[in-house]
Amino acid sequence: MPEVHIALTTAPSLKVATAIAEQLVEESLVACANILPPMTSIYRWNDQIEKESEVQLILKTSRVDALKSRLLELHPYDTPEFLVIIPSGGSEAYLEWVRKSCRAVP
Repeated sequence: MPEVHIALTTAPSLKVATAIAEQLVEESLVACANILPPMTSIYRWNDQIEKESEVQLILKTSRVDALKSRLLELHPYDTPEFLVIIPSGGSEAYLEWVRKSCRAVP
């Protein structure tokens, strides 16, 4: 049985995050995508300190490799955030829903 994972990524705007999330759900690569309100991200990029508004996406999946490949295709950033977290537990009913929702569509 595939493990359920949580993947994190950011997007430059609510519009971009929503488009990515809808596509990933449509393609059964994620069961659910949560989009958090805008936040300020401060980071170093090309030896410069950057400060940008972004939105955080929290993605629930059992198809990490396929999700990663597709996210890299859809994402406007050259190097998008893609962090994967393995939950230590959870409601079995919820975990099974994620697995069923992420089954590859023929």
